[in-house]
Amino acid sequence: MKNKFKKSIAEFIGTFALVFMGTGSIFICPPSVVPLVFGLIIMVMIYSLGHISGAHFNPAVTLGFVVVRRFPFKELGWYWGGQILGAILGSFLVKFLFFSEASIGVTLPSILISKAFFLEVILTFILMLTIISVATDYRAQGYMAGLSIGGAVCLGAFIGGPLTGGSMNPARSFAPALMYSQWDFHWLYWIAPMVGAALAALTYEFIRCEAQEGENKKNVKGCC
Repeated sequence: MKNKFKKSIAEFIGTFALVFMGTGSIFICPPSVVPLVFGLIIMVMIYSLGHISGAHFNPAVTLGFVVVRRFPFKELGWYWGGQILGAILGSFLVKFLFFSEASIGVTLPSILISKAFFLEVILTFILMLTIISVATDYRAQGYMAGLSIGGAVCLGAFIGGPLTGGSMNPARSFAPALMYSQWDFHWLYWIAPMVGAALAALTYEFIRCEAQEGENKKNVKGCC
């Protein structure tokens, strides 16, 4: 119980930082800089807290790990609770400190809902594929993990930002929606990332190449 609580606090802090710095940058930075802020804060939080909780900071990512049994189902609620509460606090402070008539950080699609849905699925798929690779595969693990995942978030925000908000994260979208009571098409930002993360986790488990019995793991570079 004690360790679960500590891990959930780490998830709380990381998701708080993501929402506070990321959505706060929407108010004070040029649009071209915002994706960089999202990517950089994720990178920083991974290096700061990844050794404690695994640095999910995203309910869809946690679900993806659960689906392929890389994370215990019994801890799902702890992580989701920490992530959502951290996001809410981050969005509350953005609204408090940068108060304006605009709804800062609210994600809304600017394209057809069907296209927005599939775009969020694709972006989250790429993000989760990166995360599960560097988090669970000994051949991909290393000090570059934070940079890789931060880069995936940054690229997703660049591509998806103008079209869907580039969320890829239910907690990141839920908190601003709650603060500003804007629930239009909000279901999209829960279901699409969950689907994308689950598909990516299942895909990586399928293509993963494990060492055969008797082989040295260090010598296994791929399937061939």
